[in-house]
Amino acid sequence: MSDAILVINAGSSSIKFALYSVDAAQLAMQLKGKVANIGLSPRVTVTNGQGTPLKVDKEFRLKQSTSHEDIIQSLLTWLHHQDNHFNVIGVGHRVVHGGVSFTGATQIDAKVAKQLQSLIPLAPLHQGHNLAAVEAVNKWAPELAQVACFDTSFHRTQDELSTLFALPRKLTEQGIIRYGFHGLSYEYIASQLPHVLTDNYDGRIVVAHLGNGASMCALSKRKSVATSMGFTALDGLMMGQRCGSLDAGVILYLMQHQQMSAHAIEHMLYQESGLLGVSGITSDMQALLDSSDANAKQAVALFCYRAARELTSLACANNGLDAIVFTGGMGENSAVVRNKICEHLNWLNVALDTQANRDNASVIHSDKSAVEVLVIPTNEELVIARSTQSVLSP
Repeated sequence: MSDAILVINAGSSSIKFALYSVDAAQLAMQLKGKVANIGLSPRVTVTNGQGTPLKVDKEFRLKQSTSHEDIIQSLLTWLHHQDNHFNVIGVGHRVVHGGVSFTGATQIDAKVAKQLQSLIPLAPLHQGHNLAAVEAVNKWAPELAQVACFDTSFHRTQDELSTLFALPRKLTEQGIIRYGFHGLSYEYIASQLPHVLTDNYDGRIVVAHLGNGASMCALSKRKSVATSMGFTALDGLMMGQRCGSLDAGVILYLMQHQQMSAHAIEHMLYQESGLLGVSGITSDMQALLDSSDANAKQAVALFCYRAARELTSLACANNGLDAIVFTGGMGENSAVVRNKICEHLNWLNVALDTQANRDNASVIHSDKSAVEVLVIPTNEELVIARSTQSVLSP
């Protein structure tokens, strides 16, 4: 029986998972899956290591009311009954916020779990679900080692200036600083750069992680220099349902003159804004691209404009720009979004190869481009598996 590491990435409306065998210190993915549309009509898809769909039997049938914890229990039960001869020796979790205390992957005990619970207000869409998955595993197999892998850790290489807000210093000392997120994705992209960039893999690179949640990160020598997200995962780019950067005075106005509660404002900023708020239709980029509605077109245009503005800001933080890397669901699959963003960067002599971009090729810049432009699929699950293996290795 081979040892294996289970990876769980629990979000608000989906749970991604993967199983990696540990053979001679090498990790090999044996299966991966996703439970989507949690709270609506949950559906499960699973493939083996070769990408072949696997049959999902009755042990994994889910109802609309099935909770995240029950879904995790169903997943663990389903894995236990598979005839795959794997002995799960540890579970690695994506945990969005590590705060000041956690700068690297950490084995979870009661003390760690309590500290992570205190950070839920800083990542209300994610942290609670991340930790619910930890608790579900603990109930199912309390002896099983669990490791938290943080989205904030990758950005701890930034200098102090990049992390500061212009707030009273006593608040900075309390931990109100820019943390940055999507670090697991950026860590994977950084590991791939030497394989796809011949000369500039240690150069001045901006990675655009574009999905329902979106951010960008400036890399130099494959380390984080600056990033678009800040104290929470609300800052920076316009997203599917999140507003991104916003004048703080808007919040004060809504509280003081519209009599909106903090809870109502939080719901609006996290759930009713972004592509959904501007379009009034949907947060799904492809649906907006297919729509003839004027508000849909404006939502797309605003998303791409804001992305280009943020990208040039990060190029400034990095003292220049050698390459752009697109990743994440939108970044990997939407040629239109990539093209619209890069059109705003023509003044930097960024030029795409139209056909390569349409084909979602790895290299999509033209010969005339002064900046290399790449598409690299991310793999956060592999980063989590590697980090978990490292923590649990003697």
